[in-house]
Amino acid sequence: MDDRKGIIVLFIIALGMILLNPNKASLEPRVVDESEKANAFFEKVFQDRIDRSPEFKMWLGIKEDQGHWDDNSERASKVALARTKRELRWLQNNIAYDKLNEQTQLSHDLFVFEHERSIANYKYRYHNYPLNQMHGLQSGIPADLISMHKVNNIQDAQNYISRLRRSQTLFKHVLIGLEKRRAKGIIPPEFVFPHVLRDCRNVISNEPFENTGIPSTLLADFTEKVNALDIKIRQRDRLLVQAKTALVKHVQPAYEELITYFENLQNEASQTDGVWDLPDGVNFYNMRLANITTTDLTAEEIHNIGLQEVDRIHAEMRNIMQQVGFEGTLQEFFVYVNNDDSHFYPETEQGKADYVAEATRIVDEMRAKLDQLFITQPKADIIVKPVEAFREESAGKAFYQSPALDGSRPGTYYVNTFDMKVVPKYQMEALAYHEGIPGHHMQIAISQELENIPMFRKFGWYTAYGEGWALYSEYIPKEMGFYTDPYSDFGRLAMELWRACRLVVDTGIHAKKWTREQGIDYYMNNTPNVEADVVKMVERHIVMAAQATGYKIGMLKILELREKAKSTLGNAFDIREYHEVVLTNGRLPLNILEKQVDKWIASKLN
Repeated sequence: MDDRKGIIVLFIIALGMILLNPNKASLEPRVVDESEKANAFFEKVFQDRIDRSPEFKMWLGIKEDQGHWDDNSERASKVALARTKRELRWLQNNIAYDKLNEQTQLSHDLFVFEHERSIANYKYRYHNYPLNQMHGLQSGIPADLISMHKVNNIQDAQNYISRLRRSQTLFKHVLIGLEKRRAKGIIPPEFVFPHVLRDCRNVISNEPFENTGIPSTLLADFTEKVNALDIKIRQRDRLLVQAKTALVKHVQPAYEELITYFENLQNEASQTDGVWDLPDGVNFYNMRLANITTTDLTAEEIHNIGLQEVDRIHAEMRNIMQQVGFEGTLQEFFVYVNNDDSHFYPETEQGKADYVAEATRIVDEMRAKLDQLFITQPKADIIVKPVEAFREESAGKAFYQSPALDGSRPGTYYVNTFDMKVVPKYQMEALAYHEGIPGHHMQIAISQELENIPMFRKFGWYTAYGEGWALYSEYIPKEMGFYTDPYSDFGRLAMELWRACRLVVDTGIHAKKWTREQGIDYYMNNTPNVEADVVKMVERHIVMAAQATGYKIGMLKILELREKAKSTLGNAFDIREYHEVVLTNGRLPLNILEKQVDKWIASKLN
């Protein structure tokens, strides 16, 4: 392991050697205090997770097992289920909950919540589309190698080549899973296939797959990384030959086999769009809503909340229309802002570069104001990068990649400049606040850097909490005096409206049996977003049922809890302290977050 990598994880390993029984077959920690006993167990479970996952290590910046991928076989899935049950059973049988301190009780609650949820979800493990326009190993393998596989020496380069060779096994298991889904009638809709096939063909285009004189995406990445090494020319050339051989003998056949299978599967594409049509689809969607929102809200209740929020935001947008002197309907205003070229950067290399530069400026400007809002701030840096060319056509318009645990990789706010009409200037502020600061970067980086909680709490994910915070973070700058341009404030409202419509359309498609076209029509009639943006969103709803409901439900809960604290505490309310409660307990389900806020309010009153 590189001596600059995995510092925190190495510390955990060392701590585990002291606190835990060295017999790895036993889960029984050798400690005295009940909270210490529980926390040692949590750390051992987490360390075992790291030990099993080369990809998690790569994400953490650890180079151990760097030449391997995770085991994605059906057998591994069954083994994981048995392990999850065993871990939960051990905790329930060996830890006295009433003897734990408050923070460890919270860890206990979260551990049980996650394990029970994982066990309940297992029966629906095939209710998804593992290859789609949003994610899948067809784009995930090159993305991981390019963005996370560091090459600092010859061994790193050899490990890169090893991963190229081993990718064929990953594809084999995915094909087995696709066939199991096909037998159950779980096949993606027609629109998914062109996206996946295009991504596959992009990866195996150009050298060394085709005699074009242009390096393929992976060869270009490997070549750039190897050329940066201080090694002899013959060593570099040998590595390049090995990489090209691995690409041709292992990567190309894997992609070609997948392309052939997917082309044939396309003939059986699903003719419906909602998960209601899958086996036990209604119960599956209800479970997804509960998992994503971490509430007991029904599909009907979420649908109605969305309709109410759409009406409210439309009213605020009409106020902005008056501010800028526009006469006409709201829908006419939508058309106006989308057809006015002044609201977009040009579709040129300079226009794309200017967009990235302005996004960077917005992030830097907010960075300078963080003391007004936060006590704890992340140590990790954040950078802005354009989405790589090989996946920009399929990727969303913006997303965030978390920093490495040891600080070797900063947090990254990715902006997609593939189609400049999809990323208008008037949405740039809200988008940067959501994905960057004070949104995902604050929430995720702070969580990873916390020192008083078990590691598993730093890396859990609850969509309503994480995305709810990011959407709430679009609103905070409004209170700070940002969005001075009315059009930029309109952009903020347009982003919030977008999330409100998600509540309507997601439940519409998956609970009310709407078609893809009905979902597109709803967005087109109620938002200013261009059709390309709308189509991508509706297709995301279809392949990621319920996921998009977490944003608005989470934001509404965070605002509700803040207003509750303000009304109860009056002058004693401090926004910085409220944010401290929300961010410094790690990621939380909304119902547990509410309990933490209530405890803080009570402590302020005493």
